[in-house]
Amino acid sequence: MSRPPLAGLRSIRRTRVARASRAPIACALVVLAGLLAGCGSSSSTGTSADPAIVTPAGATVYAGAVVRPSGSLQGNAQALGRALTHQSDPYARLVRVLQTPGSPALSYDSDIAPWLGPNAGLFVTSLGSGESLGDLLQQGLTAGAGASGGSSGTLWPFSGAVGGPQGAIVLDTSNLSAAKTFVSNAATHAGAHATSYRGVSYEATSGGDAFAVVDRYVVLGTESGVRAVIETAQGATPSLHEDSTYTHLQSVAPSGVLAHVYANSSAAGVPALVGALAGSRPVNVSLVPSQSSLTLDADAGPTSAGPSGAHGSAGGGGLIAAAATGNRALGELPGESWLAAGLGNVHSTAGGSLSAIHSLLGLIGTLGASGAGTGVTAPQSTFSVKGLLEGLLTPLGALSANTAQARRDYLSWMGDAGVFASGTSALELKGGVVIDSTNPTASRAAVAKLGAALQHGGAEVSTVHVAGTEAAIEAKITGLPLALVIADGHGASGQAKFVMGLGAASVQDALDPSSTMASSSTYESAAHALGEGIQPSIAVDFTTLLSLLEGVGLSEDPTISPFLPYLRASNTLAGGGKSLGNGIERLRLVLSLQPASASGSSTG
Repeated sequence: MSRPPLAGLRSIRRTRVARASRAPIACALVVLAGLLAGCGSSSSTGTSADPAIVTPAGATVYAGAVVRPSGSLQGNAQALGRALTHQSDPYARLVRVLQTPGSPALSYDSDIAPWLGPNAGLFVTSLGSGESLGDLLQQGLTAGAGASGGSSGTLWPFSGAVGGPQGAIVLDTSNLSAAKTFVSNAATHAGAHATSYRGVSYEATSGGDAFAVVDRYVVLGTESGVRAVIETAQGATPSLHEDSTYTHLQSVAPSGVLAHVYANSSAAGVPALVGALAGSRPVNVSLVPSQSSLTLDADAGPTSAGPSGAHGSAGGGGLIAAAATGNRALGELPGESWLAAGLGNVHSTAGGSLSAIHSLLGLIGTLGASGAGTGVTAPQSTFSVKGLLEGLLTPLGALSANTAQARRDYLSWMGDAGVFASGTSALELKGGVVIDSTNPTASRAAVAKLGAALQHGGAEVSTVHVAGTEAAIEAKITGLPLALVIADGHGASGQAKFVMGLGAASVQDALDPSSTMASSSTYESAAHALGEGIQPSIAVDFTTLLSLLEGVGLSEDPTISPFLPYLRASNTLAGGGKSLGNGIERLRLVLSLQPASASGSSTG
């Protein structure tokens, strides 16, 4: 009998989410599942079994991975790991995901390899309200990059205590006898006692951690998680493998998948970031590695499924829906942008695309060592990434607020939107948010309304004249390197546009750029990277971003430092969306990596 290793597991460790930190969990799972997959050799024996077979269908989030890949998938997984972590053995530290409470440091070769099979899964039934997710994610990113910590410490993702994250790691096995020995040793080190549930023996600690072998699977997690696996294995609870929504999304997943993360937005406690990504729809994110790039396909299913398996309509907003319609907005942004994203029609997504940008900025701050807030009144003695994020979150939060007044004042007139940043130095820096207006009178009035909201929050606001605009104000927000200029005017095509830009030059560039993304080489390269006729709605040049950060002395900023090794390993990001039919929409992100000689490779 063959079983799975620990690849997709570490992604769940980030699940120890604090109540204010739930939004980032889905993104963390995707990143971690990818970094963890492929850690073992392909020398397992026996047949392989899918952990989704014993995972309850009601799980909030599920991550699965091929942890002992073979052939080209194994080579691609190793190349990806080395490029992102700069380590000759990029997955060596990941055995710490299986280092349960009380366990000494584990050796993959002697403790895991003798029984680990090809597949692994990790599910969460409750995110809880325990430790700060930001701290956990930062620890994981640091461990993945090999920055510190050696081989000591644990990445155990769960807490059996009340209020902690609940769930389990489910590992396929290739040698049942060796697997039972591993589980027994882990339970002994944890001080667990023997007990049983529905006739199945397992061991549990007074703190709520549990250890079991259920059928052919090693199951490590909280006691509630282990019991959920037992119920599912016995058929008392439907499995994820039997869930029509899950299987439908799996059926359209791309080939060459190393790991995937699935979240059903109808489940209680689904992270807010899942909603930002897929709205009210279920989503499956597939990770496909190659020798020089990483592709993420995020597929959002229809909002419902009928009893006969017929699926309902698409909808629910989110970035996936926005990506499919964001191409036109991207094409109109300034052609020299090193960051450009088209968000599609903001009104049709009920403001979800702006909310998603707000969530993503908050996620970056959460992962930073010093965290990120959302106010404008806290003093900043020096320019920092944390302050920049706080400054940007404020106006975005006002525009995307889920209130009747915000929907009336802002959302009612919003059309296609885009975000851009350009410039290679602090003196040349430009950036902004550009939103088409379907009602120039209303969007013009929104300039003053947003200014009043910012002034109420502590910003210094004054009127300003900007050529080509009908209304404009300047808001000095703590943390931003330049005054935020909010204006309403008309673009070169005559389209009414609402712009929030870093300085007047950004507003003018947004309204009348000297060139556009649609005619740029960046656009052409992004389209080629995406393939399948997908038109770009996202384009990022990480080389320029990193150069800018280094030029202004922010490359070692604590908010950026967890990401720095990955930024240095990355070249460009291209994104775009399309419909797959039957109510399924796909957002594809392709991250191209620096050549090995550029990203470096050290032994770890």
